[in-house]
Amino acid sequence: MESGEGKSLNFIEAIVEKDIREGLHDGRIQTRFPPEPNGYLHIGHAKAICIDFGIAEKYNGICNLRFDDTNPIKEDVEYVDAIKEDIEWLGFKWGEIFYASDYFQQLYDFAEDLIKKGHAYVEEQSAEQIAAQKGTPTTPGINSPFRDRPVEESLDLFRRMNKGEFPEGSLTLRAKIDMAHSNMHFRDPIIYRIINVPHHRTGTAWKVYPMYDFAHGQCDYFEGVTHSICTLEFVVHRPLYDYFIDLLMKSDYRPRQYEFNRLNLTYTMMSKRKLLQLVQEKAVKGWDDPRMPTITGLRRRGYTPESIRNFIDRIGYTKYEGVVDVGLLEYAVREDLNKHATRVSVVLNPVKLIITNYPEDKKEEMVAIDNPEDPNSTTHTVTFARELYIEQEDFMENAPKKYFRMTPGQDVRLKNGYIVTCTGCKKDETGKVVEVYAEYDPSSRSGSDTSNRKVKGTLHWVAVDDCIDVEVRLYDRLFTVENPSDPKIEDFRDYLNPDSLKIITNAKAEKYLADAQPLQHFQFQRIGYFNVDPDSTPDKKVFNRTVSLKDTWSKKIN
Repeated sequence: MESGEGKSLNFIEAIVEKDIREGLHDGRIQTRFPPEPNGYLHIGHAKAICIDFGIAEKYNGICNLRFDDTNPIKEDVEYVDAIKEDIEWLGFKWGEIFYASDYFQQLYDFAEDLIKKGHAYVEEQSAEQIAAQKGTPTTPGINSPFRDRPVEESLDLFRRMNKGEFPEGSLTLRAKIDMAHSNMHFRDPIIYRIINVPHHRTGTAWKVYPMYDFAHGQCDYFEGVTHSICTLEFVVHRPLYDYFIDLLMKSDYRPRQYEFNRLNLTYTMMSKRKLLQLVQEKAVKGWDDPRMPTITGLRRRGYTPESIRNFIDRIGYTKYEGVVDVGLLEYAVREDLNKHATRVSVVLNPVKLIITNYPEDKKEEMVAIDNPEDPNSTTHTVTFARELYIEQEDFMENAPKKYFRMTPGQDVRLKNGYIVTCTGCKKDETGKVVEVYAEYDPSSRSGSDTSNRKVKGTLHWVAVDDCIDVEVRLYDRLFTVENPSDPKIEDFRDYLNPDSLKIITNAKAEKYLADAQPLQHFQFQRIGYFNVDPDSTPDKKVFNRTVSLKDTWSKKIN
């Protein structure tokens, strides 16, 4: 099915357009993004953000941000602030900000109403006892000995639970549904538990807190959500979602839940709990470590909002789980940065190149195009001089036949400079090359070349007396296996990539980068895409590798 713009609709968009045509909810579209503030958002959450906010944006609706703050043990204001920042960075705007805690009174009143109508009871058994009585998908469960306790008794106990008269874990409130139901979620699920921890918004006002399955649908209902979009693991929860709404609704309006496939990426961990473990154990340097799949980590690494949104648009939304090659995400950021990143020269592993026939006191300002992909690109200048730095790897004394970089007797072009011919090198006592020598052709200057000489190799360089020292952090994939979440893996930490970060402290960069600002993007010519890390100081810039110019990882594993 296609939209009016000729672009194929995903199945959720098709549902929304059908609902609009049929006048459901009077054509009103309202979604919500409901994160739990117990950690930082990752690339998987970005997929949910794009569909929740994207549907509202496309169909002139509203998407509210609602924090599912029903478990004060794990939640923190730090995460609330970070989530808001991530959503705004991705380019979306919410209608209103809500919290599940905004509805604690309404949810509590609804729970009391369920008790009064015989739909809920207070349970005194432990979590282990309750689990043992649940049965299996093919065998019915066993009724709790407290299932038929008098309404008045359950009501009194529930109220006393909320006054703090009982310790955590001693009592719960369970919905009274069907212990023989084929859907295990209907077998008298727990809907309230005692938590004696201050809440980051409500303090100590509440001692009982609703479970997600109980609070989620009701919050959707209270807010007026029309399309409650979530991931496929909630398919089996949907009947319970509808069950509670059936007991709550007072009109024809009801929210409806739809599920899509979650994002699974190769070489990437998506478990928030395990990501927290990496942070706490200092296996990474925090939630914003550029190796992390968090949105804040991707932002620090140099990913752009456009690249992430384009990637998610490319993989789409279906009803079938799968795994996406992380190379597709890397391709998306290459594609975006190729259009926008300024080209600069940075030498990671420098060796001095001396152009012996170039005047010692001469310097020239060469014009460098900021982005050749942009026909309206600006330019900046780079200083050319007798002594330059080139990459150690760009010189070979005894080179094979198809080596087109610098080797004695061979011509190469210095980017934005001249054609030079290598004449030899100097080594130290260990045999390491410390200087390379060449002669230049004055008629071969870039932009005004009259030499008619053809060369097969072009090298980047910086002038020795007109460059700055920079630190370069070469980031790679955090794991060495495609699926670090594989249940067969006993400890995912055994597969952390020891080469996921290499730090180069003595790189040489053209002076143009001295004024580069945090998170600004660049293409280091012939090396990759980089951005300025916030660790940078006025005295020394720090650059993070976002991604290499080409996919080199596949070569490592083939």
